[in-house]
Amino acid sequence: MNITVLGLWHLGCVTAACCAKHFRVTGLDFDAANVAKLNQGRAPLFEPGLDELIAAGIAAKNLSFTTEPKTACAAADVLWLCYDTPVDDQDVSDVEFVLEKLRRALAHLPAGALVLVSSQLPVGTCRALEKEFPQFHFACSPENLRLGKAIEAFEKPARVVIGTRDDAKKPLLEELFAPFATSLLFMRTESAEMVKHALNSFLALSITFINEVARLCEHTGADAAEVAAGLKSEPRIGPHAYLGPGGPFAGGTLARDVVVLTQLARARGEDVSLIPAIKQSNDGHRGWAFRRLQARLDELRGKSVAVLGLTYTANTDTLRRSAAVELCQKLLAAGAKVSAFDPAVKHLPTELSAVSLAPDVVEALKNADAAVVCTEWPQFRGANWPAIVPSMRQRVFVDANRFLEKELKNLPGVEHLSVGRAA
Repeated sequence: MNITVLGLWHLGCVTAACCAKHFRVTGLDFDAANVAKLNQGRAPLFEPGLDELIAAGIAAKNLSFTTEPKTACAAADVLWLCYDTPVDDQDVSDVEFVLEKLRRALAHLPAGALVLVSSQLPVGTCRALEKEFPQFHFACSPENLRLGKAIEAFEKPARVVIGTRDDAKKPLLEELFAPFATSLLFMRTESAEMVKHALNSFLALSITFINEVARLCEHTGADAAEVAAGLKSEPRIGPHAYLGPGGPFAGGTLARDVVVLTQLARARGEDVSLIPAIKQSNDGHRGWAFRRLQARLDELRGKSVAVLGLTYTANTDTLRRSAAVELCQKLLAAGAKVSAFDPAVKHLPTELSAVSLAPDVVEALKNADAAVVCTEWPQFRGANWPAIVPSMRQRVFVDANRFLEKELKNLPGVEHLSVGRAA
């Protein structure tokens, strides 16, 4: 089988590298600098094990990268659309960005080939493409990657959802996913597209719900972590429910699908109230850490605040849509002095030029009035906290998810502020 993966950022690079262990794969992207880097075995962003997997595919001659759609598509059995759909600051998807790239590739794809859509695009996209390009077969398999754990998520999924209207292409899809999944859930394309919207919105709802309960716990003496444990003990909810009181969801992935469903309801004249409220609530919760600092330190001007972690999540180097970056900007605007440390960040973007980037945790917390745990890097747990804490001017830790609870709880004078627990 010849596979062409279109779009080579996080989703596309992981898809291409994992598939190259089993098939012949050509990666196609119209960014020449990115393709040149990939042909040297280097991914455009950090993901554990990804560079090594790309290099192995190139060495085995099963993986190559190009900017030329004719070269990439001429012999393709499957064109796998894997662009990470851009979103703006309001979490609205730039669908045309993805479709324009797809149209450029389809001009060189053999008639009868299968186009598999994994980019996050609105429900109805496959049907529209079928009308525009009747010479191809379209299917949808929603992506299910996680930054920092993407290779494992791709190679060992709990199940794979596949939407298709053409039963004749099922054997090809079964062959494609056979090395990775034993459970394939086939359905119509619109249902598969809606699964992604509904799944992300349900996870977002769960996060928003428990964080609203948690903020009420802070005023009543209840502990939200204990409340969450009680909820998960209920068989109708279950131990794996997405109920962990802490920070807001960020990064755009969950919010994008909440916005898609909200827009869909508006366009179809459906009066929905729950789905739009998810984003509204989460947007309000994004200010929790800043509000706790204000409440504890009173006047932020002139105070020194250390921010631990800047990336969107651990095991990645992306700062896009990071809640930590947003917090730094708010603190600077309030007149605070901000120092930060992140093991994956060596240079700060222009908007954070006033932040002092420390070489380690020790320097970041020296003379700090407070520290905020933003990205849960494992290295933070291994720090020598009994030696570090005395160097702080005030021993205030804002740790939404209680990531450092065990490390800090027995240290004298430490105030450990977390979501869902009264100060």
